Amino acid sequence: MTPTKIVELIIADDSQELAIDAISLVTSPAIEQDFVYFGKEKNNLTFAKVDEEKRMLVSPALIPNKQIFRHDPNTDSDYYVYFSKETVRKASELYLKHNNHHKATYQHQDRVSGVLTVESWIKEGDSDKSKLYGYDLPNGTWFVKMKIENDELWNKIKEGELKGLSIEGYFTNKFEQMNKKQPTTEQILSALNKLIRENKTELKAEKIELGAIDDFEKLFNKSIDASVKIGTTFIDAVSKAQSKYKGNISDMEKALKIGTEIKKQAKELGVDLPKAVINKIDSAEANIKEEKGIVSQLQKLYNLF
Repeated sequence: MTPTKIVELIIADDSQELAIDAISLVTSPAIEQDFVYFGKEKNNLTFAKVDEEKRMLVSPALIPNKQIFRHDPNTDSDYYVYFSKETVRKASELYLKHNNHHKATYQHQDRVSGVLTVESWIKEGDSDKSKLYGYDLPNGTWFVKMKIENDELWNKIKEGELKGLSIEGYFTNKFEQMNKKQPTTEQILSALNKLIRENKTELKAEKIELGAIDDFEKLFNKSIDASVKIGTTFIDAVSKAQSKYKGNISDMEKALKIGTEIKKQAKELGVDLPKAVINKIDSAEANIKEEKGIVSQLQKLYNLF
């Protein structure tokens, strides 16, 4: 039986601005935690007298190390993703830093107005105020408090149609990010050990397939070897092309020298050269310039490797 993959998602350096692009109000939240709302119609919270604003809701946005089910339609495979405490905190900070607190969607589809995040915090201890809302979630959980001024959405919340929040953003697979940087074997093993340690409270020992690690290393090494061979083949092709162009340029320069001398002698003798010959002599210099430009571009490609 093929083991279900568990993938850590991280924030890539080139997509920090879009790490959490918006928060969506949904029927089935991916983190499986419903939000609580309060207003005049529902004041059964411990400190409702302190927070008497209408149309407010409180919900976890991300729970660290919480495995979230995903299905890849391209490969028809199921897998789980999760976020570390560090990634959750970084996402919450970038969400506010890039002024995305006013962005919201409905069921991950339509952008909606009248939804504003008015509070954002990370749970850091047992005395966290999230417990006053009935939540008992791990330290490191990112909570948000939202003001809902959209009549249609507020009615859907009260009727129980919308049950929670789900983030929208751009994350990358930690292993894929490592592959781009071509890590050493030691770095790969260190990352694997870290992933296992971080999930030891949620994963049972029998679910950790050591064979999967071997398969990963074999495929990774195979890919690296193939990449090197492709690069070597490309470098050889570029080098050969440069050599041929340089030889061609040398022949063309010799031809231009001879043609120039022919034009000079014909002028001294008052003889008209055939037009076709004159055109070739005149175009020789342009051809030399063009091919030197090609050699220069090939050199730039060669330098990339």
